[in-house]
Amino acid sequence: MIDVRRFDTLGGANHGWLNARHHFSFANYYDPSRMGWGRLRVWNDDEIAAKSGFPPHPHADMEIITYVRTGAITHEDSMGNRGRTAAGDVQVMSAGTGVRHSEFNLEDAPTTLFQIWIETDRPGAQPSWGQRAFPKADRSGRFTVLASGDAADGALSINADAKVLGATLKAGESLTYDLAPGRRAYLAPAVGAVDVNGVALNARDGAGIVDEPTLTITAREDAELVMVDSR
Repeated sequence: MIDVRRFDTLGGANHGWLNARHHFSFANYYDPSRMGWGRLRVWNDDEIAAKSGFPPHPHADMEIITYVRTGAITHEDSMGNRGRTAAGDVQVMSAGTGVRHSEFNLEDAPTTLFQIWIETDRPGAQPSWGQRAFPKADRSGRFTVLASGDAADGALSINADAKVLGATLKAGESLTYDLAPGRRAYLAPAVGAVDVNGVALNARDGAGIVDEPTLTITAREDAELVMVDSR
C-alpha cells in the first residue's frame, strides 16, 4: 500500500521568516488522519529566510534529523555543540533527557530543509548531537544510510530502530529497495519526479509505504530522494 500525500495538501503556515509545510500534524496544523507513520512522527518541509531562524528552545526524548536541501543551517545547543550543516549534508540530535538548541540560517539566501522526528527507543538517554557530509555523488543510483540506530550501518547514530536514507537518480534510472515485514517507509523527493511501484510522486510529495516487499523507484527526471525505514 502506498499512501501519497501531495505537497499541495500538506498543512503549514508562512510566518514570513519561516515558510513551513507539515506532512503530519504539527504545531497549529492538526489532522487526526495524519499523526505520523509508525515511529515517524514529524516530517517538516521548511524554508528559512536569510539571517533568521529558530531561537533556543527545548526538546526531550526524540530523535531529530535535519536534511539540508539548499543553503546551510547553523546549530548551537546547551551541550556546547556548534556546527554548520550545508546542502546535502545531515545533522542529528538525540534529545534524550533534555537539550536546548537554536537553528539559524546565517547565510545570505534562504535555506530549505527537511526536519524529521522519530520516536526514541531509549527514553532518558544522554542527549547527543552530530553532523556529517554525504556527497551526492556517493549515493548516485543507490540508497546510502545517512542516520541509523544500527552501528553496523556506519551512519550518524540515532536511538531508534530506524534508518534515514538518501539517493540520487538520473532521469530514466531505477533502484530497488527491500522493505522487511513489519517495516514502514516514508519517501519524499527533495528534487525531481519519480514512480514508486508505478505510483507517481512529484518533488516534495510524500509517500507512506507499507506491505510492499520490494520498492522499485524510477526517476522521471533527475531526482534527489530522502526516505525513512522504521517500525
